[in-house]
Amino acid sequence: MDAFWRAARRMLLFRGRLALAIVMAFVSAGGLGAGLLAIGPIFQAMIDQGRPLPDLAREFNERSPIDIPAGLIAALPADPYNGVAIIIAGLCVLTLFGAAANFLHLTLSLGVVERTVARIRREAFGAAISMPLAAVSSAAGGGADVVSRVINDPQQLGVGLGALLGRGVAQLSKGIAAFGAALAVNTRLTVLTLVIAPVMAVVIRKLGKRIRRAARRALEHQADLYATTGEALAALRVVKIYTAEGREASRFKHANREALAQVLRARTARAMSSPIVETMAIFAVAGLALIGIKAVADAEIAPDEIVTVLAALGVAGASLRPLTGIVNDIQHSTGAAQRLNELLARDAEPGRDRDLPRLPRHSESIAIEHASLTYPGADEPALIDVSAEIRAGETVAIVGPNGSGKTTLLSLVPRLFDPGAGRVLIDGLDIRDHSVRSLRRQIGAVTQEAVLFTGTFADNIGYGVPGAAPAAIEEAARRALAHEFIQAKGGYDARVGERGTALSGGQRQRIAIARAVLRDPAILLLDEATSMIDAESEAEIVRALAELSRGRTTLVVAHRLSTVINADRILVLDAGRLVDQGTHDELLGRCDVYRRLAERQLVRADG
Repeated sequence: MDAFWRAARRMLLFRGRLALAIVMAFVSAGGLGAGLLAIGPIFQAMIDQGRPLPDLAREFNERSPIDIPAGLIAALPADPYNGVAIIIAGLCVLTLFGAAANFLHLTLSLGVVERTVARIRREAFGAAISMPLAAVSSAAGGGADVVSRVINDPQQLGVGLGALLGRGVAQLSKGIAAFGAALAVNTRLTVLTLVIAPVMAVVIRKLGKRIRRAARRALEHQADLYATTGEALAALRVVKIYTAEGREASRFKHANREALAQVLRARTARAMSSPIVETMAIFAVAGLALIGIKAVADAEIAPDEIVTVLAALGVAGASLRPLTGIVNDIQHSTGAAQRLNELLARDAEPGRDRDLPRLPRHSESIAIEHASLTYPGADEPALIDVSAEIRAGETVAIVGPNGSGKTTLLSLVPRLFDPGAGRVLIDGLDIRDHSVRSLRRQIGAVTQEAVLFTGTFADNIGYGVPGAAPAAIEEAARRALAHEFIQAKGGYDARVGERGTALSGGQRQRIAIARAVLRDPAILLLDEATSMIDAESEAEIVRALAELSRGRTTLVVAHRLSTVINADRILVLDAGRLVDQGTHDELLGRCDVYRRLAERQLVRADG
């Protein structure tokens, strides 16, 4: 429950709305309590004792510090029937006033809850995108679990917050008002009802623990559902080609069944709580009625008092009855609150401290010194004691068998991963001692699969360069050989569609190149940038990349022999180790790993 209450305290950020919502709840409840307290004695005095309404008003003035004006007393009817009609009309006005206050309470409460949920969701998303890449990759369920925590968990938390501030405060305030009226009429009889309260609290607490555990497990299995669904839809082309629809449907069925089982466990515990508490409450009222009847028979209490006490306690019980469901909603939301707290408590990736100095623009060298890296959960290291130095303006190709650590080595430069041992220096400065933003702002990257975002062509080219001028965007597109097809598709303000699926692989790649051109990077990272395109597009892409690489320090993960031959130097990796480096001719003569690559993979890739 601590996690839920920590989340609930965030509602204090909206103190004004929160305070007014609570005040309106007690205003509404106050009218109920006043009506319960006054209506019995007034009716008895007017009907049983025959006392007119003006006399009752004068008696009120004698006992109360607040006086009813004499003119108003004179206007009150002396006839009992008319007096009762006036009282009923007053109660109707009081009811309307209470309804208006209740409406304001619910409106303000829901507003506070939704604003709190939106704020928590924003903080959760900020925490998610600030997490180290390794933490996202190693999370249970991968990115789908993080997505579930950002989208689904705040919504589930909002159910509990709404139950607490909306129904909870409203019902509790009414219950307190009705119970207070019962105490005012007969304290001894009313206090007897409190005997059952500890027993009810224990029952609710035990059931609440079961609900909380089942709710958390349900959220975890819902994250698995996100992962299973997203994975199947993202790879739908492969699923269809390999006729694996049945397999994916079976995987989803299993994940869905597990999620359903956990939800039903929570529902069972919730379904048990309400009947148990209601039964206990009925037994308590029955016992109280027997005690009251005996007291009336012994002339220890007036009949009207027992009727008023039982009526007030009945109203209190009806008001407090929904509290069981409200507590269950809060318990159900606690699992979501715990998962959100875990996300918000995770450390942001290193290098984001505002006090860190900016890294000057690269102009001399990039040095990787004795770098070793093992991914979380992996049995074997991805890199082992790798050392290399790249001069400014040099183009270096990185080659090696699949799984040799090529992309991992490339990822050390923008600090997507930190080596477990060793360091990366740019112009002799350790990148860990400088702002990661200032490092990445001087890096451009074109990856194997070009990533496009929902938006226009201009949005995608200008991604990461806020406020880029339209002329600069167009110039970047021209240099990336993308201007002509952009114009043919409606211009720079035309939308690319979700993930750019309406574009060919070569067109998406040229948009990615234009994005890198606009950034004007000092360091360029190319991770198999031509491997996913057709032969017709390759010549244009290679020409655009050659133009982009001119005058920049370029690291290329390559699979085309032409790219490797044209590099200033080649680094050869095998099983995470740097086994050799040099030019194409040098390596052919002395490096067996490179010779095999050139003969079997690089040459074959060129056809």
